[in-house]
Amino acid sequence: MLPAIFGENLFDDFFADPFGMMPTGRGSDPLYGKHAQNLMKTDVREKDNAYELDVDLPGFKKDEITVDLKDGYLTIGASKGLDKDQSDENGKYIRRERYAGVCSRSFYVGENVRPEEIGAKYEDGILRLSVPKAARRELPASTSIFIE
Repeated sequence: MLPAIFGENLFDDFFADPFGMMPTGRGSDPLYGKHAQNLMKTDVREKDNAYELDVDLPGFKKDEITVDLKDGYLTIGASKGLDKDQSDENGKYIRRERYAGVCSRSFYVGENVRPEEIGAKYEDGILRLSVPKAARRELPASTSIFIE
């Protein structure tokens, strides 16, 4: 059994590839480390007249999250800052695992959706969005073309 004092395993940093030359398939993001693939997990539910999205954003405050709609794409962004002070009244930090950075994710919702139609609520680390369905275009009853 190995002690986990600096993360998940004491030897994670020791055996890490410092130059990124080994194809391990385990990416590392400076903001969230090797767990970056778990960021912004999204559940999408289809209702009768809307789609509901639940986006996991743990650790973010409401004012650090933005939701934009442009050219039919709904973009969710989250940014986190960190002050660069490396010491406090109790001593010097040996290791800090909180970083500054930005993450975002986009969904195509259609050209007919307007920003005022989208509902958004952030509570307990989950951003809940309600996006109305675009009206379906009906095909003409007859698809035959008259030939002269």
